[in-house]
Amino acid sequence: MKHLISKEGFEKYKAEWEQLKYVERPAMINQVQAAAAEGDRSENAAYTFGRMRVREIDRRLRELDRILDGAKIVESVAPEDGSIKFGATVKMKDTKTKREKVYQIVGDKEIDPLQGKISMKSPVGEALMGKKQGDTVQVQAPRGTITYEIVEVHY
Repeated sequence: MKHLISKEGFEKYKAEWEQLKYVERPAMINQVQAAAAEGDRSENAAYTFGRMRVREIDRRLRELDRILDGAKIVESVAPEDGSIKFGATVKMKDTKTKREKVYQIVGDKEIDPLQGKISMKSPVGEALMGKKQGDTVQVQAPRGTITYEIVEVHY
């Protein structure tokens, strides 16, 4: 099943895959081999740690393979009607508190709330999709309904 991902997100995952595959994994394999050559493996912390780290790297490589193989790269191009679509960066203001927030609409594999990257399937993402600068949206939150005014939209 294909999932949407930005070109930047795809490149980030690809770079991580290459770092793990061609740098970290070979280095860890060498470390494990050197530790194994020292003799008794049962009490060899470097050997045990190295084997665990190789397993972690292999697990992450498999996960990255699934992400990269199932990715549909979507270019962030502003639609002619100015509506919010995948890839948009949206600045919005809470109509009550006047606090501003900036979110980028991304695919499920790129979500990073601390960096302002939210899924288009999240409550805020769903509320924003198809809207335009100047529109207001209502989002259901645990503390109740929050109304936002869309201040800016960039691609």
